[in-house]
Amino acid sequence: MNLSQQEQDRYCRQMLMPGWGHGAQSRLKQSRVFIAGAGGLGSPVSIYLAVAGIGTLRICDCGELELSNLNRQILHDDSRIGWNKALSAKATLERMNPDITVEALQEQITADSVAGLIGNADLILDCLDNFPTRHIINEYAVNKGIPVIHAGVYGMQGQITFIKAPETPCLWCISAGTPAAVFPIVGATAGVIGCLEALEAIKYLSGVGTNLKDRLLIWDGEKIEFMELPQKKIAGCPVCGHLSTAG
Repeated sequence: MNLSQQEQDRYCRQMLMPGWGHGAQSRLKQSRVFIAGAGGLGSPVSIYLAVAGIGTLRICDCGELELSNLNRQILHDDSRIGWNKALSAKATLERMNPDITVEALQEQITADSVAGLIGNADLILDCLDNFPTRHIINEYAVNKGIPVIHAGVYGMQGQITFIKAPETPCLWCISAGTPAAVFPIVGATAGVIGCLEALEAIKYLSGVGTNLKDRLLIWDGEKIEFMELPQKKIAGCPVCGHLSTAG
């Protein structure tokens, strides 16, 4: 896919990266990414994917912006209180980069709606705050062979991993999850983990670098420490256990 002169100028600094050039940038331009959630994680994720030149961003969030969101959800501002978050995200991102396509999806992700919402995405970004919805996406992604970058935050801590069944454990293998609840969160925590999530996506879609497969990266913001936990598929996993690693 050809890059316009404006696009070449916009992305020139990242195109200087070894192995990048026109080829990797064109791959980003052709990519379609589904972002589940336009909140604390979805904000830095979508901003950095937009400015990196991901061709199409499908942002899904049925929630409305509240004042208590604004300590971390940097896609939005006070003037948009009461707006649907996906629509607010679209307005922000289209101003940041008019060369990409942003699709705002205002529906709730359910077992019935997930296929229509994700569509023909090349990659799914889990920017959610509850495991029931995450597991709906996980099951769909496993069945369709779509990679997922999972991330989560709490207080000053966060985690992230790259899931691509059947090569890696699925989300169910990693965590069955806990009930959704209101939890503490410092905005900068979502910024750190969301930026890592965006970088994982950019690496995968561009073909430059390696991803966090079979590894759960944990960040402790209080101590500024990273650690990795190896992850393995669970034998008999009800979601991915039927898949062969041979593909």
